[in-house]
Amino acid sequence: MRRILIVTAALAAAGCVCPVCDDGAARAPTFGEDVAFLQRHTDAFVLSDGAGEAQVAVVPLYQGRVMTSTAGGPGGTSFGWLNRELIARGERQPHINVFGGEDRFWLGPEGGQYSLFFKPGAPFDLAHWQTPAAIDWGGWKTAGRTETEAHFRKAVTQTNYTGTVLKLRVDRTVRLIARDRAARQLGVTLDPALDVVAFETDNRITHIGAEPWTPQGGLPSIWILGMFNPSDTTTIVIPFKPGPEAELGPVVNDAYFGKVPPDRLKVGDGVLYFRGDGRYRSKIGIGPERARPVLGSYDALRRVLTLVQYTLPDNAAAYVNSMWELQDEPYGGDVVNSYNDGPPAPGAPPLGPFYELETSSPAAALLPGQTLRHIHRTIHLQGPETALEPVARAALGVSPAEIRAAFGN
Repeated sequence: MRRILIVTAALAAAGCVCPVCDDGAARAPTFGEDVAFLQRHTDAFVLSDGAGEAQVAVVPLYQGRVMTSTAGGPGGTSFGWLNRELIARGERQPHINVFGGEDRFWLGPEGGQYSLFFKPGAPFDLAHWQTPAAIDWGGWKTAGRTETEAHFRKAVTQTNYTGTVLKLRVDRTVRLIARDRAARQLGVTLDPALDVVAFETDNRITHIGAEPWTPQGGLPSIWILGMFNPSDTTTIVIPFKPGPEAELGPVVNDAYFGKVPPDRLKVGDGVLYFRGDGRYRSKIGIGPERARPVLGSYDALRRVLTLVQYTLPDNAAAYVNSMWELQDEPYGGDVVNSYNDGPPAPGAPPLGPFYELETSSPAAALLPGQTLRHIHRTIHLQGPETALEPVARAALGVSPAEIRAAFGN
């Protein structure tokens, strides 16, 4: 999230468009208020099975993005972070349009000799960094829609830093998941005391060019990023495969913005904890030798457990490297990332604030006509800790109490 430096100052100057309480203080919008706001400014619609309170808001104008969701109907908690000022302004920004949202489609890598965000030969700095237009601005074609899912399609042509022209078609399906299926995906029985919303995006890129994609020319990847509302009691939890560094490499990559202080990143026995408070700009990553197909977060104040499941192929080792430099290992990148927003410089305001849970596919070494698929599934559960405990233990290997204890929440 180096890119946040570009727009922070402009957004800080914008007026607040959040709801207010009777005493004039800003408060968190409900899901219904977020949807109404989005529909005033975009083509947002809601996926719902009509039988419960689980709902998901989707915006075709923002590349088929899932903006937010709820487990409690229109009056329930809205889980996605929305950049209300930018959305209300409706003006295209240089470098990136940070609209927010729980699940957005991107392509990697961001940096390096096969970057899709820098023109050939450009310096790796903010002035030359540019999010590809196809994944940043403008609507995607809605190729199909029902009450519980929507399918989007986009043809993309992008030249990477090396000069290779990549032609591909993106097919993206947003799908609301029923409670019983979510329980099966988690391998648990869900307590009736829990409010639950689950959805997934089924993302596919198909090579529509004439020449094979090769490591020497640069391989793209599918990159899904979710932006969520932070709090002082939110902790990001990422299980990992334990073992010696000589065999599996470092447990965590925290070199994106400098080393993360120990009061913000703790490595336990097979699980790491990372603050999601939106108060300190930092980012971490987990490589393929360490990654497990799940990560999550827990907001101890609101009793919200968020889980992300994703496609993690067996023995996939080639993941694109997004560091902003010419790289010795361009396919030695991370599978899972988490970003915590915060001031980019002393005294500067944060962009959000928000925190992110991100997953990536392997590098796509495709022949013409071949397709790579990556599923990214988000599940929010809200309710008593006693009901959340078996779910957290099954998915993350730790209890809510252990998560709270990591940073004294």
